[in-house]
Amino acid sequence: MGNDAKVKDRDRFSTAARLKVLGEQTAARVYRSQNKRQARRSRLTGRAALLALVLCSLIVALAYPMRQYVSQRADISDQQRKAADARRSVERLRDEKARLQDDAYIERLAREHLHMQFPGESAFVVIDPGAADKHRENKGATGRAWHSNLWDGVDRADRSAN
Repeated sequence: MGNDAKVKDRDRFSTAARLKVLGEQTAARVYRSQNKRQARRSRLTGRAALLALVLCSLIVALAYPMRQYVSQRADISDQQRKAADARRSVERLRDEKARLQDDAYIERLAREHLHMQFPGESAFVVIDPGAADKHRENKGATGRAWHSNLWDGVDRADRSAN
């Protein structure tokens, strides 16, 4: 047995034996890393890639029509709001037209706005001193040259026309 043990020790520590063990260990590591790569690769199959491509294509294809749909719904609600405003305006104008058929209402408007009176009546105009002060406060052009005020008025008229 002593001889047999010496042969085993010599085989175990020989270069060939060490290279053989080292090769086996390297092969085992390579095999494990390949298995890991294959496991990672197997998650994204061709079917999954095709499904992802189809889903992306559907999203891109439906994005523009959905945006148009939402935009048109907003336009429809805006037009409905404008139609309701127009209906209210028509009702208000019909009421005004009905009031203008009444002679008493016409007489009251003529007295208030046009300062008219029947023959033989005396009209009095009461001047409110506070109204003149309010009128002066609204002037934004005090202390400026007259031509500056003129051009500012022209500019304001152009802006309101647009």
